[in-house]
Amino acid sequence: MIALQELLDYTNKLLDVHNFADYCPNGLQVEGRPGVERLVSGVTASLALVEAAAEAGADVLLVHHGWFWKGENASVTGMKRHRLRRLLENEISLLAYHLPLDAHSELGNNVRLAGVLGLEVQGRFGEDGGMQLGYHGRLPRALDAAAFCELLEQTLGRSPTFIDGGKPEIRRVGWCTGAAQSYIEAAAQLGLDAFVSGEISEQTVHVAREAGIHYFAAGHHATERYGVCALGEHLAERFGIGHRFIDIDNPA
Repeated sequence: MIALQELLDYTNKLLDVHNFADYCPNGLQVEGRPGVERLVSGVTASLALVEAAAEAGADVLLVHHGWFWKGENASVTGMKRHRLRRLLENEISLLAYHLPLDAHSELGNNVRLAGVLGLEVQGRFGEDGGMQLGYHGRLPRALDAAAFCELLEQTLGRSPTFIDGGKPEIRRVGWCTGAAQSYIEAAAQLGLDAFVSGEISEQTVHVAREAGIHYFAAGHHATERYGVCALGEHLAERFGIGHRFIDIDNPA
């Protein structure tokens, strides 16, 4: 067993949370038991994940998408009440790391997505929250758009939304997980062949076509499964505690 505060202090320092201007609190969002033996990780602190964590006997639920976002209604009613009640009655702590987990150079969503897709990381771009979150790099060999779509679908289990930018082949790729479609213009300015993110907006289509860069919307949830799992595994190994990643399927 490890003290919750020791786990929290280590993780906050590891992810350098104090250097991010984020849209939600990073770190401990809900306090549970003071000791930690079992850690459950997942992408989003939905009611389904909270209940699965309780069923698994978790002391801590570690997520990428937590609660208490800027601009949301602060009242603890309805859906928020049900989620919070389930955490409190099971004395489960909620730890959430948003932009710090996207950005981390070893455990982050973007570097881990590169790993599963076989992309060689060459640099970063696209600033958010005081840090560059987007990555760019190279495929080991050039692919056409259809082959790259197939790579994404086979790896992530989702058929991506593809916008043709007119490139004959793809070798230089930019990516940023989640809702980072607005980075496409910065990716085009780097002369990249393609940009990958999780979501797509109406204007993304026009930018891709007019800037001449392929765009692939591969799923917000699907692109962000890897960082929080890697962080959970790292913490379990570091502190000798149990860990289980629970994937609550989300087609978005």
